[in-house]
Amino acid sequence: MRWVRHSRVRFLLAALVFALIIVTLVARLSRISRPGRPKAAIWSSAQSPVPVAPSGQPAAGPSVNPTLSTASPLATATPAPSISMTPQPDFQFSQSQGDSPSNLIIPVAGVRPDQLQDTFSEARSEGRVHDAIDIPAPQGTPVLAAADGPIVKLFQSQRGGTTIYQASVDGKFIYYYAHLDRYADGLTEGHFAKQGETIAYVGDTGNAGAGNYHLHFSIAVTSNPKRYWEGVNINPYPLLRK
Repeated sequence: MRWVRHSRVRFLLAALVFALIIVTLVARLSRISRPGRPKAAIWSSAQSPVPVAPSGQPAAGPSVNPTLSTASPLATATPAPSISMTPQPDFQFSQSQGDSPSNLIIPVAGVRPDQLQDTFSEARSEGRVHDAIDIPAPQGTPVLAAADGPIVKLFQSQRGGTTIYQASVDGKFIYYYAHLDRYADGLTEGHFAKQGETIAYVGDTGNAGAGNYHLHFSIAVTSNPKRYWEGVNINPYPLLRK
């Protein structure tokens, strides 16, 4: 009986070992045949996930508008020729009326001829000559069109601040108004301004100096009003004193 018991114990032990071996083999085989887990994509908080394009196609990127890819030039003291504005399509300049404009009015409301000062030849910074006259007036005083003519350019200048270029009816002269506080409501390039019309208001923009409210007014003789930034300056003082 003792041998029988020993033989049963041995059999049970052998069966148990065999079962453990079978279980171990099955577990190993199941691990080998199981597909690997995909690795998680990791990026820092400062980066954005970038989609991966399918094979054979380029990766998607931000769209670029070719019309916006060229940087706009910064405003300088002299307007860029490439952005010149011509008068209204139906406007045609008349024949030349002489070497200097006539019948101009003082372009600041309420200023009398005897209050004007001739500052045309005065020196300015960087060795420049003024080539204009300054007409002091309180901030917000209406600036008037000195003569009839189209507004050819509204320009923000480093020196002149808020400015207006107006051509004469014959296209021979350019009237320049600078250091403006703001434009008159609704004023646009191409508008035909009538003499005495309010086109802006006196200010101290540009290099006028804070609180130095005045209108910088100049007249230039030009051979081409479309190139309004070019010309030879003439003294407005004697023309406004008449």
